Amino acid sequence: MRLVKKSVLRGAAVLLCAGALCMGAAALAGCSSNGQSTSSQAAQQAQSQSDTRTFTDSLGREVELPTSIERICPSGHTAQQVLLTMAPDKMIGLSQPLSDDQLAIFGEKFKDYPVFGAVLGAKDDFNREAVAAAAPQVIIDTGEVKKDTQESLDALQEQLGIPVVFVEAYLEDYGAAYATLGELLGMEKRGNELSEYCTRVYSEVQSTMAAIPESERVNMAYLLGENGLNAIAKTSVQAQVIDMVANNVVVVDGVSSKGSGNEISLEQIAVWDPELIIFQGGSIYDSVRADPAWSQISAIANDNFYEVPSNPWCWMNNPPTVNQLMGMQWLPRLLYPDKFDDSIEDVTKAYYSTMYDYDLTDAELSDILQGALPH
Repeated sequence: MRLVKKSVLRGAAVLLCAGALCMGAAALAGCSSNGQSTSSQAAQQAQSQSDTRTFTDSLGREVELPTSIERICPSGHTAQQVLLTMAPDKMIGLSQPLSDDQLAIFGEKFKDYPVFGAVLGAKDDFNREAVAAAAPQVIIDTGEVKKDTQESLDALQEQLGIPVVFVEAYLEDYGAAYATLGELLGMEKRGNELSEYCTRVYSEVQSTMAAIPESERVNMAYLLGENGLNAIAKTSVQAQVIDMVANNVVVVDGVSSKGSGNEISLEQIAVWDPELIIFQGGSIYDSVRADPAWSQISAIANDNFYEVPSNPWCWMNNPPTVNQLMGMQWLPRLLYPDKFDDSIEDVTKAYYSTMYDYDLTDAELSDILQGALPH
């Protein structure tokens, strides 16, 4: 990434105007038709030019931006999550409304914010007219590069006449993403704080897992859906955290990268027979223990199943973005508690404080972690 201030003085044009319109130094001070001096016009022109800069985004696109950015708009749901951690006070709208739990963390003011929708993905419901009327200085997209990302963002920028910037963000390198956002928004201190946190968290989990042989990793499954019969398959983008810290037994043909995962059968789960299961919120965590059809599964029979916290978003995926940094700390401490010096409670409080600038009360912490702690 590079940030370049642009300042161009058109001195030759100014001098030509001065010579043609104002004969002599005495006349120079008052030769402008609106009463301004030519030298004042030149100064204003130079200032206007210096108020812009060229920013090179993660796609290599050179985008002309204001030097000072105070009004930003997310391109979609992933960008919304990232920007709420980085610069919530600069946001002028949302891609989707915030829930009551999310408003409790980010502030009731967001309840009245306009909702613009999302520009990328299978469903493009981005309200371009509303965004144009809100007049953000830049629209920010984050996430992984897809084959049509550049084409889509170029088209959006041309349609609206508003700069659009893409910041690449992956689980293994959110540190770089936040450093880039700090540079982009003139918030280097905040960007560096989040960059250092993300880098440290990833490195800690990576080094811990490097010391645990594959043969000693927990065989587990991540199930979701109304009946618990959807699963997040191994190698899916939604399974990054699981694949990093455990043996994901969900091996299927036609891996889905959708948040809903792959449809499976209870018979298949029995064949995999995971020793531990995590259920996404809204699935069958509360009722599965009493269901005789599930009693043959080792994780259920041994009371070794948990519910993924979903405050303010699901910690594991859906969408896979900065929320995964919390899942990446929760899950290995659940699976291998003796490998870490701190607890799930410790890292949860630190995550909310660092990423959301929010200090959890003990009651809030207990509520969030209900169903997510070792039995």
